[in-house]
Amino acid sequence: MLSVGHDRSGWFEPAVQGYAERLKHYTRLELTELPASSGKGAAEASRAAEAKRLLAARRPGETLLALDERGERLDTPGFARLLADAQNRSQDLLFVVGGDDGLDSGLRAAAARVLSLSPLTLPHRLARLVLVEQLYRGFTLLKGEPYHR
Repeated sequence: MLSVGHDRSGWFEPAVQGYAERLKHYTRLELTELPASSGKGAAEASRAAEAKRLLAARRPGETLLALDERGERLDTPGFARLLADAQNRSQDLLFVVGGDDGLDSGLRAAAARVLSLSPLTLPHRLARLVLVEQLYRGFTLLKGEPYHR
């Protein structure tokens, strides 16, 4: 997972790390944070600079999935099926969570899929937490474990 910025509040990171630790039983997860664009420029310029860095951090063969409130909405079983399909294809997924100004349109266009965690606009740090929780939930659902009821 690639994301922009860091948790200045300290509220979300402990929970993100907790779910990341739990996910080790199911899959390999790398959490990479890139710095937010510096300066007080326009949001469009910030998004473009962040997109350039995000795309440069992508490894060959990774399937890019961008998180954006305007993206495709999946329910939890649908998200679990996406994970299962990727596993069956031995496909590495790269989830991207943008910064304060969201994702650049070029990055969304480069993504294999654009997914929404909610039609609401979430703070990017909260979106990161929701994503790792849903990854955990999806994998437990695939294994038939009781976390998802």
